Amino acid sequence: MAEVIIRGTGHYAPENVVSNFDLSKIVDTSDEWITTRTGIKERRITAGENTSHIACRAAESALKDAGITAEELDLIIVATVTPDNVTPSVSCMLQSMLGARKAAAFDINAACTGFIYGLNLASMFIKGDIYNNILVVGAETLSKIMNWQDRGTCVLFGDGAGAAIVSSSTERGVGSIIIGSDGAKGEVLQCKALPINNPFLKEQSTEEHHSHVIMEGREVFRFATGVMVDSIEEILRRENLTPQDIKFFIPHQANLRIIDYAAKKLEVDISKFVINLERFGNTSSASIPIALDEMNKNGLLSKGDRIIIVGFGGGLTYGAAYLQWQK
Repeated sequence: MAEVIIRGTGHYAPENVVSNFDLSKIVDTSDEWITTRTGIKERRITAGENTSHIACRAAESALKDAGITAEELDLIIVATVTPDNVTPSVSCMLQSMLGARKAAAFDINAACTGFIYGLNLASMFIKGDIYNNILVVGAETLSKIMNWQDRGTCVLFGDGAGAAIVSSSTERGVGSIIIGSDGAKGEVLQCKALPINNPFLKEQSTEEHHSHVIMEGREVFRFATGVMVDSIEEILRRENLTPQDIKFFIPHQANLRIIDYAAKKLEVDISKFVINLERFGNTSSASIPIALDEMNKNGLLSKGDRIIIVGFGGGLTYGAAYLQWQK
């Protein structure tokens, strides 16, 4: 059975930087209010680029880092909750934009855990000797689904994409992966789609419809802190490792308080947790691969480094994966 490695990484975020001060001009908030509650100082917000365009820039960077061409891709998986269209999918649009004419393509929706879900699928395809090179992308234009009058949500999120080339190898680069869901709690973090609207409805709905993110912050915090710690501990158990054996933990970049809580609960120095949310905010499925690529491109990863990535998000979903860096 083939082993799996991350062969290359890439990321892209729009050039338009929106600071906490900028947001204070359009909603009742302040830099102090946002920073103390979240750790976020700024985020990138698209001035016109849609999810497929952001995904393409990240994918091109990952292909270059991996040293392969788009024609060598067998499959494209895009994790997103903010596609350009209902159909065609972002992945099919990306296939065309890259010229990856041999690759199958599909999207998945696991919200902020999407990249881990995509990595899990890619790993199974490779270990099953079905594909050799798979592009996994987490890409979001969350600014499309923000209520820009709600200071409790609009200050949290940003736009961006992260990508990884996942390939077959004789070296073990991707180890244990766990994913999970708790659909019973899905309403604490949601964004509604189009309502039912046809001539055959017995009663026409009078409910006002908005496709905006709605979040119950305290419930999300309670869920996130629990599953982050549990997921990391389960990965460590499966790999027969201790927290001290791990070089870096790369968490979903949602809130500094969540990451700090997990670090203390695990009795791990927070310096081991990779944090860039102060510059990007919460980019949902893109946050983990963006952080991974920054580590890679800044020369902070060495061959053999042990890494755990961990995430949680709408659905509700959660997951974690063990990586051993092989570049």
